[in-house]
Amino acid sequence: MQLIFAARKLNMHIVIRSTENQKKELLQKEPVENVEIEWLNENENIVSTKADVYFDLVFNDADVANNNFISEAPVFVHAVNCTCKEINHLNYIRLNAWPGFLDRSTIEIACANNETKKIAANVLDKLNWRYTFVADDYGLIAARLIVMIINEAFYAVEENVSTKEQIDIAMKLGTNYPFGPFESSRKIGLKNILNLLKKLSAHNQRYTISSLLVYESQQY
Repeated sequence: MQLIFAARKLNMHIVIRSTENQKKELLQKEPVENVEIEWLNENENIVSTKADVYFDLVFNDADVANNNFISEAPVFVHAVNCTCKEINHLNYIRLNAWPGFLDRSTIEIACANNETKKIAANVLDKLNWRYTFVADDYGLIAARLIVMIINEAFYAVEENVSTKEQIDIAMKLGTNYPFGPFESSRKIGLKNILNLLKKLSAHNQRYTISSLLVYESQQY
């Protein structure tokens, strides 16, 4: 498939499908001139084929085969639990749109190849977003590290090492993190964390999931 990017035109037309919270995070970013954004809610399907760029932030990365939107324009997708190789569209670009990740100063991007990287860089430079390219692995980098910390924190509670509240306080005081692991788990959502840990633990035993985390994820 030939990849097409039309940002050199006077205006760049972007279609973004998102939840309300994701939209709020993106609107915190500095607006740029000559960029037209068409917002879709999470229940709407992307059907337009006239945009220069698409962002699908409610992309179903648990069932890639059912994401059948085809475009020659670049498509940025929220895909923590699958890789570009599994998506199998050269113009699809991965990012993490978990709660709190879109309004970070720098976002992580994974692409299938160098050509797609150049296209992604052109789009993000046009939007004045700071970004870093990372390997096309499950969880990218930040999410993989965060879920491992959260999982270990659940093990600590499970083994009566400490309480959730004390672990959160210790983490913030000891590492200067803005949130403790249990605060982060509530913000991100235990089911999101569990789904990524399942992918990671299938390939690496260091991500073996705490039974307490599994139990609590089933209570919501």
